[in-house]
Amino acid sequence: MANLKDIRIRISSVKTTRQVTSAMKMVSAAKFKKSHDQIIAFRPYADGLNYILSTLNLDNQALWKYSRTSIVDRLLVVVITSNRGLCGAFNANVIKQTERLIKEDFKALHHNHAVDIIAIGKQGYKALNAHGFNVIESHNDVLSELRYAPCSEIAENIIQTFIDEKYDKVLVIYNEFINAAVQNVTIEQFLPIQIDTKGQTAEVPFIFEPSTEDVLEMLIPKTLKSTFYRWALESVAAEHGARMTSMHKATDNATELISDLQLMYNKARQTAITNEILEIVGGAEALKSSS
Repeated sequence: MANLKDIRIRISSVKTTRQVTSAMKMVSAAKFKKSHDQIIAFRPYADGLNYILSTLNLDNQALWKYSRTSIVDRLLVVVITSNRGLCGAFNANVIKQTERLIKEDFKALHHNHAVDIIAIGKQGYKALNAHGFNVIESHNDVLSELRYAPCSEIAENIIQTFIDEKYDKVLVIYNEFINAAVQNVTIEQFLPIQIDTKGQTAEVPFIFEPSTEDVLEMLIPKTLKSTFYRWALESVAAEHGARMTSMHKATDNATELISDLQLMYNKARQTAITNEILEIVGGAEALKSSS
């Protein structure tokens, strides 16, 4: 059994750890509330833009350059993770899904070095770069204070590479926010755009001015940028929820460990006291015998 000093040091160490995890949980809870409100407020706007797009004529020339389909010879994968760890399997799940997607679903392109990656978040960049994938860009500052403008700029650059036919397909992998305890790793096709034909009706419910073509030229990039920003919001909300849950569990585990160590300390102390009493009694008996 460990001596009393060692147990006291361990108890003190675990208490310090519990203070840290408890503080991190409270910070994550505050950030989670803000991120949760943002994604809940933004979802109807993004869904509305996608609905309008779904009612338009699929044969429109303005739509073609965003929806062109061809044999996929070059692939771009955008991976959204977090800048920091201590959030359970949040980052590991995205990284595993990214590696599986590239190595299995696009095995031939991977062998031909025809798959590029844009990493948003330090954790994804470090892991994928270390595993030998071609990470061409890293955007870490975007997640420090997530705003529309930086995400819009990244999305605009990605859209332009697709229009210039540098890539034939663009996929985005991120954690979809379900609730504070549940995040769902999701793979979305960013480009070419896929129109939900279920939203189309025989009579278009919108009147476009000055023309459908002009509206499309403005609407499609705006919808794509808004969708990209929404996925980033989903990931950030999921990250704070995952970290809050992880730190809550860590705090509970630390409390349980302190209780176990305290019990161990009491038993060790009781044993030490009993041994001291036995030694005193044994010494007294020895003195009696000698006299």
